[in-house]
Amino acid sequence: MKKHEVVTIYHIAEKLGLATSTISRALKDHYSIGEKTTQLVKDTAAEMGFRPNVLAASLRSKKTKTIGVLITRINRPFLSSLISGIEETLQKAGYNTIIIQSNDSYKNEVNMTKVLYSNRVSGVICSLAMETQNTSHFQQFINSNIPLVFVDRVPKEIDTCRVMIDNYSAGYKATQHLIDQGCKRIAHYAGSQFRNVYSERKRGYLDALKHNKLVADNDLLVYFKILSYEEGEIVTNRLLDLKNPPDGIFSSNDSTAVAAIKVAKKRNIRVPDDLAIIGFNNDPISEIIEPSLSTITHPAFEMGQTSAEKILSLLESPTTDEVKEITFLNTEVLVRESSKRK
Repeated sequence: MKKHEVVTIYHIAEKLGLATSTISRALKDHYSIGEKTTQLVKDTAAEMGFRPNVLAASLRSKKTKTIGVLITRINRPFLSSLISGIEETLQKAGYNTIIIQSNDSYKNEVNMTKVLYSNRVSGVICSLAMETQNTSHFQQFINSNIPLVFVDRVPKEIDTCRVMIDNYSAGYKATQHLIDQGCKRIAHYAGSQFRNVYSERKRGYLDALKHNKLVADNDLLVYFKILSYEEGEIVTNRLLDLKNPPDGIFSSNDSTAVAAIKVAKKRNIRVPDDLAIIGFNNDPISEIIEPSLSTITHPAFEMGQTSAEKILSLLESPTTDEVKEITFLNTEVLVRESSKRK
């Protein structure tokens, strides 16, 4: 055997003077191979640096036991918790994960679906990029009967399994909370309206204003590109410069809400007395910021678990109804100092 040559079962068989079929069975703990021989084969394999060719095995069986997880940004607390829920559930079931991020880019998302497809994943869990409007790149999985589950940011036009929260109800509750605290000019920091999560939160916001006979001011409804902290600073400064500034802000995430708190404090605007603020997601920073940020709980870990359970169920025995199933998880208003006037 040459130096640096990849060790195969043929090399082990040659060294031990056994048939390759015996080596293969021993490495798989097959009942037909004695305990003594099995241990000898395993010890020799470890000594020689043998590594099983998982890819070759998957090509033979047409099953990789690998799930592709395509999400937007790994560095967001919500998404890292979502991934933890997915991985924990899949690992217990004996599945591996390939995690790829699109960075909210449609182009990246299209390319990453090609990568997952070419790697022969058994299934895909996806949260759509902020830019994505056309979802035809997922058709390759559907055509090949590869299970597909969308989580949180889900498409409207693909009739497939979805795991999400009731964003309309959450948006309504957040806005109603600010109204209950005495706010009358409430701004909304909205995400891309191509994404169901943000369009539904906005709809809840508008309906809460309407039902409380408050006017929806277009100056106070701001559409963000990616809901970043930096965008939050710029927009908050602009709103506070208005002749009639807002007395409340409902933000579609915690990052921009935290930015609003920081800007208000720099401008000596009292939070919540002059400006009540509520965010969304319950990121760790919401408890650290001063004053602490009121927010909407977003059950990320549970959403990850549920998504993984759905993909495993689809792999085992998919039914027509299950493939199209929509699962809603509950949210709550978590009241902290940034909005608590009463």
